[in-house]
Amino acid sequence: MENSTEMTEFILLGLTNAPELQGPLFAVFTIIYLITICGNLGVIVLILLDSRLHTPMYFFLCNLSLMDFGYSSAVTPKVMAGFLTGDKVISYNACAAQMFFFVGFATVENFLMASMAYDRCAAVCKPLHYTTTMTTSVCVQLAVASYVCGFLNASFHIGYIFSLSFCSSHMVHHFFCDVPVVMALSCSDKHIGEMILVFMESFNVFFALLVILISYLFIFITILKMHPGQGHQKALSTCASHLTAVSIFYGTVIFMYLQPSSSHSMDTDKITSVFYAIAIPMLNPLVYSLRNKDVRGAFLKVIEKAKFSLGLRF
Repeated sequence: MENSTEMTEFILLGLTNAPELQGPLFAVFTIIYLITICGNLGVIVLILLDSRLHTPMYFFLCNLSLMDFGYSSAVTPKVMAGFLTGDKVISYNACAAQMFFFVGFATVENFLMASMAYDRCAAVCKPLHYTTTMTTSVCVQLAVASYVCGFLNASFHIGYIFSLSFCSSHMVHHFFCDVPVVMALSCSDKHIGEMILVFMESFNVFFALLVILISYLFIFITILKMHPGQGHQKALSTCASHLTAVSIFYGTVIFMYLQPSSSHSMDTDKITSVFYAIAIPMLNPLVYSLRNKDVRGAFLKVIEKAKFSLGLRF
């Protein structure tokens, strides 16, 4: 029989143990998190307040910003607390909750990106039928399906991983409870379960990625048929922004999750995880929204209203 004991907590080893780096890293991660909060919540508020942004594209952007805020908040505050206090202990239940929300929000984002690509394809390729294709009910159904698939996926991960036996080290060689590193601590026979998780992640990622690639293929074919002009340049700019964010997101996710745990290098995984867990939620408002003239116009409108109200007050 295995010599197993009940696991009550894990130790997050973090990015580095060097004392001289704890302060600077805390400052950097704090700045990144503040930008993430302000950027994503700011986009949500702008979209809700400005009726001109009540369109399918901005509906998906609003949900995407909510997901970025969610999975960044599942990870970054604990990392910052570790830098500030040196306390790297995380309870068994807190580790499970962190993994659940991170996997759930990230999977929802995966399907929202596919929905956004489909929306852009409908807008560029069939503009005359756009209002009948992307109705309110269709947008809501796509968003609800993304949430359901995301949190069902997270539930399966948590149900399987935390049913395993952890009978050796409880040192997590990471800065948060990510799926591969927690699974690596288990002494149970996890070969079949690991293959099932890899299959599920492969299906989720490549299904969404296939929708995105096919959508952008149709978009590029339509753009090539356009006469050069303002619409031509706007469509190219939109595609370039979306594909930049998609490339960063899917590149890091595929590298992290679609390989067996035995192939992982802990130090490389940590660096990669900083991009998709912390940097991408900060970059997405810039890539998707702040380069958009409608969002910039809504932001300037809010600033003008604030200046006008302050002028009346004083």
